[in-house]
Amino acid sequence: MDTGRAVIIEFKAACSDLDAARKIVNAHEPRYVGKDQQVDAYYIVPAGRLKLRTGPIENTLIFYNRPDGNAPKQSDVHLYKPAEVGHLKNLLDAALESDVVVRKTREIYFVGNVKIHLDDVEELGTFIEVEAIDEDGSVSVDRLKSQCRHFFDAFGITEDDLIAVSYSDLIRAWHANS
Repeated sequence: MDTGRAVIIEFKAACSDLDAARKIVNAHEPRYVGKDQQVDAYYIVPAGRLKLRTGPIENTLIFYNRPDGNAPKQSDVHLYKPAEVGHLKNLLDAALESDVVVRKTREIYFVGNVKIHLDDVEELGTFIEVEAIDEDGSVSVDRLKSQCRHFFDAFGITEDDLIAVSYSDLIRAWHANS
């Protein structure tokens, strides 16, 4: 079992060409973690967002507070990585009301402390997420913002490409309009 807290500056953007994005990531000589088939089950909580992520690579309970908005934004994140997720999922399902489920194929890369996701999200399309992460207080918020800006520019992202909300919000809206 592993628990932790992190400060993250992040952005999410629509990406019509994951192959081109992959070439840009690879030009930064990343550490490739792998391709994960993730299911994020969101639960209704009084504040913030709570999700249980399951997949072959990442299995984590994630609670975070993050303002919505198009600019790179700060998230305060609490992570719990259980040794076994089945019992935790049963407990969450019994204790909390389910919200939405997000299914995605995610390629995971690291360039130093920056985590890059190339996502193909069921019902929504393809996206890039960049998270500049400070897990131990050793990286300033200004440095995290600078790292995000570097990748924002490297990917050629425009303000119109940015996604202001969580995938859960997009899925909820998609279902409401279907």
